[in-house]
Amino acid sequence: MLPAIAWKKNKVVMIDQRKLPLKEIYLEYDRYGQVARAIETMVIRGAPAIGVAAAYGVALGVLAVRSGEDIDRAFEKITRRLERTRPTARNLFWALERMRRTFDANRGLTLARLKRCVLDEARAIEVEDVATNKAIGRHGRDLIPDGATVLTHCNAGELATAGYGTAVGVIRAAHEQGKKIRVFSDETRPFLQGARLTCWELDRRGISVVLITDNMAGWFMRKGEIQIAVVGADRVARNGDTANKIGTYSVAVLAKEHGIPFYVAAPMSTVDAGLATGDEIPIEERDPREVREVGGRCITLPHIAVRNPVFDVTPAKYITGIITENGIFRPPYSFRP
Repeated sequence: MLPAIAWKKNKVVMIDQRKLPLKEIYLEYDRYGQVARAIETMVIRGAPAIGVAAAYGVALGVLAVRSGEDIDRAFEKITRRLERTRPTARNLFWALERMRRTFDANRGLTLARLKRCVLDEARAIEVEDVATNKAIGRHGRDLIPDGATVLTHCNAGELATAGYGTAVGVIRAAHEQGKKIRVFSDETRPFLQGARLTCWELDRRGISVVLITDNMAGWFMRKGEIQIAVVGADRVARNGDTANKIGTYSVAVLAKEHGIPFYVAAPMSTVDAGLATGDEIPIEERDPREVREVGGRCITLPHIAVRNPVFDVTPAKYITGIITENGIFRPPYSFRP
């Protein structure tokens, strides 16, 4: 498997995550608008991976600017388009802000050198993300006891990042220590990232994985079959409230009720210290067809009203710790702007 996203010969290459696990298809993009559309249509997903994609989208757009064209106007058009793709993932905006700083700092260079600086920054974001995820894994691996069963929700692995993974990175690091662990991956309706992506990743890594439906987690907790829960994040507010895939809040509440530690694994770039609480996090709602249909086949009456929020917010009081590349933060949380 190639990385979820890569830069090759002035093109952005992505694995089409909509086709997994049955087909492993790679798509190539040479225009920033195509990258934006790929983010919107879930070809690529996961907050860190979206951030890398946004950075490479900016690079593609800047590389296409011709001599004599208004570079500032072009840059604004590129970034505005990418900003509109997914509202919840903090890494998208973090990456665009970082690309803007690079653009502004090198604005006085020749166009050719400016293009090189922008591309180098996008590549740096990709490389740094892998290193960050490995550090998250090192900090989190000791939290998982040998012989434990870990519950994870959605997909926070290689496919959601530039490589290695956040929540799955913690699981992977524990496995690489030689611990005998088992993972319960819930299916994660309606887009089935757990069933399609997390199970696929863990199976390829030789990590024991059991697929369960979302509404089975509480029962297995009550039976004592789950010892720890580890999930990813799309945005973390200053007080530790965390937005993640819809259904995460339910898992956190169940874990609290059963005395099971519930950890969030995310890079510091996912923290939005400008937001005081999770109430300020924008929550994306997607196409009702994602709920109304499975595999393109309607599973309910076609006229039935549907709500499809993609994320929910877990209050900080339910989070045992937030695992980052800088270590493990514990309550009370207070991330600085």
